[in-house]
Amino acid sequence: MAAGKNKLTFVNIIFFVIFGVLTGVLWAYGSPIPLIPGAVHFRTFAFMIVVIGFLFGPVTGFFAGYIGTLVWSLLGGYFIAPHTLLADGITVGLSAALPAFVMMRSKTLDELVAEKGKFIWKSLFWSILFGCLMILTTSLSLSFFTGLSYWYCVTWIGIADVAPIALTPFVVLLLAPRLKRIQTIVPRI
Repeated sequence: MAAGKNKLTFVNIIFFVIFGVLTGVLWAYGSPIPLIPGAVHFRTFAFMIVVIGFLFGPVTGFFAGYIGTLVWSLLGGYFIAPHTLLADGITVGLSAALPAFVMMRSKTLDELVAEKGKFIWKSLFWSILFGCLMILTTSLSLSFFTGLSYWYCVTWIGIADVAPIALTPFVVLLLAPRLKRIQTIVPRI
């Protein structure tokens, strides 16, 4: 899992779509608690896209978050055209990409996870920070397009996303060695 530049290849695009659809389906059907009916639900798997950003790169994390938002909103009946396509999709994608981008600028994932304690606190900080920025932006858009109070949206989207996002470093630490083992068995494409 070396640090490197993500290249836009056909294989990467396939990963974007697969991870995005998987994320959207899990958000739609694996998150059964509506917090604001028709707009927000408890996103049990909110950590998933940030984990994808760490394991497969920030670009893959961004597109998994963006596509996941589109799939989830269409499957769950939460699609609000300008909100979903612009504010929600883009900010969710950025909340998946930016923690990995910031932390992996100078180190590989292997180097980061080797220092477990530091990795947990740093990734927790960046994941929650960018998650909160996503919440503030998405809430602004949602309140504009639905007429709901801004702080009402901040509260419920915050509850929906922050607790699951806090699982990010633990899931990365669980999956990173397994992914490395798979990469040694299966040659790179």
